[in-house]
Amino acid sequence: MRKLDTRTIVVASHNAGKIREIEELIGPFGFSAKSAAELKFAEPDETGTTFEDNAAIKALASAKASGMPALSDDSGLVIDALGGDPGVYTANWAEREDGTRDFVMAMEKVEKALCDVGAATPEARTARFVSVLCLAWPDGHTEMFRGEVEGTVVWPPRGTKGFGYDPIFQPEGFDKTFGELTSEEKHGWKPGDATALSHRARAFKLFVETCLTA
Repeated sequence: MRKLDTRTIVVASHNAGKIREIEELIGPFGFSAKSAAELKFAEPDETGTTFEDNAAIKALASAKASGMPALSDDSGLVIDALGGDPGVYTANWAEREDGTRDFVMAMEKVEKALCDVGAATPEARTARFVSVLCLAWPDGHTEMFRGEVEGTVVWPPRGTKGFGYDPIFQPEGFDKTFGELTSEEKHGWKPGDATALSHRARAFKLFVETCLTA
């Protein structure tokens, strides 16, 4: 494992909600970071078939464009009754013909798909959020960190916090959706904490424990 010996990195994302969450996670560690969106880097085509593939594509593109280490996230909602969909195509389910993303529409697509397969009870609507963080260096070296959180798809959507599919995902052991939890409840994590709730926080915990120097 390669240690990260700088606190100057690029957040390899153009997703405003994802950038905000990553900035909140890295903030306490003294990072100076700009996003790929701020730097006006072109968005690379995510042609991978796994979260790891796509995370690497994004991180390597930003690392090579900036000459600095870059941290990316590829994440998605994996629903058992739908054979793992939307999975790596989670963002694609929100795409409109004009290229914009509409997650209200995407959540409606998920609900219709579940109804079409007769998944009406909580036991039939099990799912997990998956996040893979990739830390890439300009020389092409990468480190991967995967986090998952189990839960259930609920309907109707609940809550206006978070982003994406958060309002329809209720994590195991909670009576609130990610859309109803505060950012601190959802992904707040500090060194010394035994656990982290969200998929992204769990992946970030592994990143900190593996790559950050003391």
